[in-house]
Amino acid sequence: MLKLFPPKHQKILKLSIPAAINSLLDMLQVITDLIMVGRLSAFAVAAVGLGLQSLMFIFAVLTLLHVGTSALLSRFVGAGRMKRASIGLSTLLRFAFLLSLPVMAVWYLVASNIYVWFGTAPEVVALGEDYVQMLTWMMPFVFMKLVFVSALNSAGNTKMPMQVKIGSIILNVILNYLLIFGHYGFPELGVLGAAVGTVIVNILEFIVYVILYLREKTPYIPVWYYSKSLLSRALKVGIPASFERSLTFGSFMLFTVIIAHYGTSVLAGYQIGLRVEGLAFMPGIGFTIAAMALMGQGLGAKKPEQAKEDVILVLKYTSGFMFILSFFMIFMPEKIVWLFTNDAQTIKEASLYLRIVGVSQIPLAFNFVLSGALRGAGDSKRTLKINLISLWFVRILPAFLLSWYFENILFVYLAMISDTFVKAIWLWVTFQKGEWQKIKV
Repeated sequence: MLKLFPPKHQKILKLSIPAAINSLLDMLQVITDLIMVGRLSAFAVAAVGLGLQSLMFIFAVLTLLHVGTSALLSRFVGAGRMKRASIGLSTLLRFAFLLSLPVMAVWYLVASNIYVWFGTAPEVVALGEDYVQMLTWMMPFVFMKLVFVSALNSAGNTKMPMQVKIGSIILNVILNYLLIFGHYGFPELGVLGAAVGTVIVNILEFIVYVILYLREKTPYIPVWYYSKSLLSRALKVGIPASFERSLTFGSFMLFTVIIAHYGTSVLAGYQIGLRVEGLAFMPGIGFTIAAMALMGQGLGAKKPEQAKEDVILVLKYTSGFMFILSFFMIFMPEKIVWLFTNDAQTIKEASLYLRIVGVSQIPLAFNFVLSGALRGAGDSKRTLKINLISLWFVRILPAFLLSWYFENILFVYLAMISDTFVKAIWLWVTFQKGEWQKIKV
């Protein structure tokens, strides 16, 4: 079917579609875990749900590896310097392992206390402690696996991670069935079984990537070399992106505090709306990965104009996809929300949220693609500044003031989408100025 498109479009779609499917499968894996433990009890759902939410801070650390790897290796790939790219991959794999060790220690000691800090029931605390402490053991494999995935995306091979993920999600469902419920002679571990399954799947995913790498099935040459200079170049781009992600998660938690003020139905509607919107994000995330890779490759090949043209074409596709999704969010949100709940008030609140965010899907496409492109160019400090200023001065602070003055959730949501529009305009102006062409990675 892709052959019906012009060659340039085929290149973008071959990168974007597998990446989007991979992101969708990641989310489905989380939803599957929640659905399966949901057969146990509400306490089990709360334990797993909060545990997965606390992993967001791990993802902020992983952003350092993802953006640093993508920005560095895509330039080498674009320049045809695969040996140099391979040394960069080897360096980042070793750094990912070393970085994961202190993260493991901190996570093991701190994560289980999250349930206490949130004031959850004793049953949730007991289940949650076992769950998050078991997840500790997957950290080194998750960190190094992400480097492999980012490296493959940088080389334009988004199909391999998608294929590996399809296998892993099938295995995850099987392991959940065996370990949560104790079928076919396996121990009935409940919530702990979900964690054990997740750990096993992540370890096996990493082993698959290692085998493919050593058998030279990837674009990279298997080497074991450490370059301080290449690591420094990757961290120069990755650290601001990681800092940005951490601040974004923190601000989102503050935003949730504002919404919680309006009661359980509004908060539940917001949470369901976020899940639905999260599914709508998947095309945007896939195209973001494509924009980051194409930008880095274009600059590495010393073809900045080509890189710009590629990013604009990615932006057109992303805007088109997200416009179609916005139609369903604006005109038929109740039918979507009904899949998650049958509570009339929650459906009403979630539908309000989806209608409002539906209006902002096209500027959100600009945010996804242009942020990814600028990070791919190594301009992560500028994206940090834009996101930080807009997030606090257009979204968080106005939302607090509007909530206090009007006491109407509608104005809080309007502040939220105003942030999306402001960032889209600011990122577009920044991209058009072209200062990213001068940045060295």
